[in-house]
Amino acid sequence: MAAKTKSKYTEADIPVKSITNGVIILDNGQKVTGVKIMPRNIFILEAGVQNAIITNLKTLYNVIDYEFWIIVADRPVDINVYLSQLQLLYNTVNDPARRKIITEDINKANSFMNNNVVDTEYFLLFKEKNNDIINKRIRNLINNFANAGLTAFQTTNDDLRMILDNFLNGGQTTEFGTVLS
Repeated sequence: MAAKTKSKYTEADIPVKSITNGVIILDNGQKVTGVKIMPRNIFILEAGVQNAIITNLKTLYNVIDYEFWIIVADRPVDINVYLSQLQLLYNTVNDPARRKIITEDINKANSFMNNNVVDTEYFLLFKEKNNDIINKRIRNLINNFANAGLTAFQTTNDDLRMILDNFLNGGQTTEFGTVLS
């Protein structure tokens, strides 16, 4: 009987077969998916609207009759394109006052980049094998979040990879198989 070789890579211990169409497919056939919930600052709204949103969220969470996970994940913000656009604008402007404002924006953007600014993203994930049940749950979650005044979308492949990267690699994106010349 041949001994099984233990891999030195964490990925070998993770039962992820693939990530396709916004769904993590596990080795055992189970599928993990869910919705991404767009953040909304309800504390700038009137008290009555705040209370309505909170009540609707309580109702939403209380009617879910399956196991689910609420995930809060930080995604690094890449503003390099914005910085390039500011630099191009700076090069085309001759007015000293406008150049000063653009320089201040460039400095502020650079300080964001130097301080590892992140977007915080919110997800509700669940596990299920049956595609019909998955689709029904996704539709219900999107509608129920809309009733609570929040926008939700089905998770994308990128969302799910980012969540896995956050948990497995401390938020560092992996680029396995990339060849650098």
